[in-house]
Amino acid sequence: MSEIFGVVGSGTMGNGIAQVAARAGFQVVMRDVAEDFLARGMRSVDKSLQRDVDKERLTAEAKQSIVGRIRTTTDLADLRDAFIIVEAVTEDLQVKTDVFKALDGITNGNAILASNTSSISITKLGAVTKRPDKVIGMHFMNPVPVMKLVEIIRGAATSDETYDIVDRLTEKLGKVPLECNDSPGFISNRVLMPMINEAIFALYEGVATRESIDGIMKLGMNHPMGPLTLADFIGLDVCLAIMNVLHDGFGDSKYRPCPLLKRYVDAGWLGKKSGRGFYEY
Repeated sequence: MSEIFGVVGSGTMGNGIAQVAARAGFQVVMRDVAEDFLARGMRSVDKSLQRDVDKERLTAEAKQSIVGRIRTTTDLADLRDAFIIVEAVTEDLQVKTDVFKALDGITNGNAILASNTSSISITKLGAVTKRPDKVIGMHFMNPVPVMKLVEIIRGAATSDETYDIVDRLTEKLGKVPLECNDSPGFISNRVLMPMINEAIFALYEGVATRESIDGIMKLGMNHPMGPLTLADFIGLDVCLAIMNVLHDGFGDSKYRPCPLLKRYVDAGWLGKKSGRGFYEY
């Protein structure tokens, strides 16, 4: 088995996964559609590792070794020899489907194809390949280098062998794998997103200010950040996409996205990444 760890997507999640894999000793190939995206992703990796150097949790030499283990490319074919590829592209079924079809065509039939999706069906992604038994969900949490959890999602056809390999790999990455079956939103977002959506409804209905809503959840429920701040951190477009997956998947009105969330996304107020969401940045 080759030790090349593939990552598709160099955004926040993709470059975080690449960093963690390189730090665990793997040779990483990170692919994106444009060189400037890859350059931005590598700057994020460098900045993240430098924080550990500054805090004396990592030597400068070790940092250079980790960065040196990440190769970037715009050519999907450069992933052909990877033993596993983690897809971390935009949260859109069609985009992910296209990636999985392409990866299925270029990689060794034994390679595992994993998705970092936060809500999209692993069964559907597996079904567009000739190896649905080797398709699995690896849902890392943001920020990837810090957060311990990886939610491992079995599709309808995912084999026990694939699950066992990914379970062991996750531990090698220094993470804690926790299993769930394929269902809209899995566990993390099936529980989290309706809470965030309800907080947005409370703001929409004038029940309390943004500061009160977040403060009550932080101080009363011991959450590290309030739900509106967390929504801004995740990205309001991502929150809306996940609520739509839940709403479409279950057909239950309790998952209806709040109109205020839709309005903010329409306005381009996507949270921290755009400079404005429920708060200004």
